[in-house]
Amino acid sequence: MAKKKTITQNDIISFYMDYVIENNENPKSVYAFAKANNFEESKFYMHFGSFEAIEKQVFNTFFNNTITVLGKSKEYQSYDSRNKLLSFYFTFFENLTANRSYVIYVLHQHKNNLKGLSLLSGLKKSFTNYIDSLDIEMITINQEQIDKIQTRALQETAWLQLLLTLKFWMDDTSASFEKTDIFIEKSVNTSFDVLNVAPLKSMIDFGKFIFKEKIHQY
Repeated sequence: MAKKKTITQNDIISFYMDYVIENNENPKSVYAFAKANNFEESKFYMHFGSFEAIEKQVFNTFFNNTITVLGKSKEYQSYDSRNKLLSFYFTFFENLTANRSYVIYVLHQHKNNLKGLSLLSGLKKSFTNYIDSLDIEMITINQEQIDKIQTRALQETAWLQLLLTLKFWMDDTSASFEKTDIFIEKSVNTSFDVLNVAPLKSMIDFGKFIFKEKIHQY
């Protein structure tokens, strides 16, 4: 059988994800992986240097697909920063759910220590840039150094929130992952209420939800 002449980055990502899901393990080598999918090994290195590079790109692809979907929505363009972030979360986790078998396989062994996971480094960069683009309103200090610290703190807090949501989704066994939807709504609303120095009602409500979920796990 003739080798495939045209192999795109997305083709390789799809081949890789399918292999992992079907075999419950990573490919043994690039040569074997290329042979199994009927393309020249050299085509692989035109797009990726390693399997780890594919894994990093997979999560960036989920992010990019999310942004593409949101960009086509006229309603999204009119939303404030709070509702834009909520829309991002719901759409992003729809992408993850559509590929849950792969995501769970790749992340499960690291699920209790996602923060330093190198394969999420590309996603972190893209997501923090997205957070910057939302122009989330914070208390104005009018001191450059403090404003920079505030911005950095917002980026890191938003990233941690995404990781916590990812961990919750991985452990969620509810129908249609409805508890993850509740988690997203409560956590995002709580974050914005804190930034706006709003009443603590949302924080208390979110705290009760987390406490209830953790109690039921024991």
